[in-house]
Amino acid sequence: MITVVGEALVDIIVDPAGEVTSVIGGAPLNTARAAARLGIPATFLGGVSTDAFGRRIMRLLEQDGVTLAPGRQVPEPTTLAIAALDAGGAATYRFLMDGTSASALTPDVALAHVDPACRALHVGTLGLVLEPLVDASLALVAAAREDQVVMVDPNCRPSVMAGSPVFRAALDMALARADVVKVSGDDLEFLFPGSDRLAAARDLQAGTGAAVLFTDGGSAVHVIVGGHDTVVDVPQVPVVDTVGAGDSFSGGFLAWWMHEDLGRTDLRDRRAVVEAARFGVAVAGITCQRPGADPPRANEVGWA
Repeated sequence: MITVVGEALVDIIVDPAGEVTSVIGGAPLNTARAAARLGIPATFLGGVSTDAFGRRIMRLLEQDGVTLAPGRQVPEPTTLAIAALDAGGAATYRFLMDGTSASALTPDVALAHVDPACRALHVGTLGLVLEPLVDASLALVAAAREDQVVMVDPNCRPSVMAGSPVFRAALDMALARADVVKVSGDDLEFLFPGSDRLAAARDLQAGTGAAVLFTDGGSAVHVIVGGHDTVVDVPQVPVVDTVGAGDSFSGGFLAWWMHEDLGRTDLRDRRAVVEAARFGVAVAGITCQRPGADPPRANEVGWA
């Protein structure tokens, strides 16, 4: 029902004291896991290695009920991200990605393995900058059916996107078909340097016509639909770290949309979009109270 395209990787998390742990990550993978844990059928369309890290990723996918769309693992080594946490739990990332599993997905493989039952397609992060993964992402966006919801999360990583010869063109192509765009304050600062972030989010909505979900850490979420801006409060929770919080928000948003049996045309209903965003906030809030990307399950959010 939901297909998420992009990278599966391992986050090497370095805390402010220099202590190191590792967790399964990759924003697209986390998004698929969040939806699947909430009981919504989710498919991950990306490369997963046959190495030890890849086997660990596969175990997690199986535990969470996420389908690996290509149906087989790839020989390239697992992509790694070094996530350095600050005192507030926020992470900055550096990637080890050239020649790794994230770059193994080609357009032909992607188009051949997308589920015909897919009702929502999610793209972003390395899928907008790493070749040929970016070509696979754009091929799927271009082939999206008229009734499919396309959600784009740039999830900007300046360490790989700044100066990239493909990122901005790829993002523009994805935005031209986007129905929902999730952007953080950091994304907007990177994409529109020197601009007021809220004004930039509103301009993004006006320019794309998509529903724009502007998240800003622990601050309120702005849901901008058809030129109307609705503020969704974010409850204060004890934060362990923010790894995977934005991905949980996206997965929660799409899960609510599918749970309510809504489609692409329903995105004109501002009240429905706001309710989906509220649910995404609740899902992200639970994730923030746990180390790493550990989104909640259906029973934790009141779903049977």
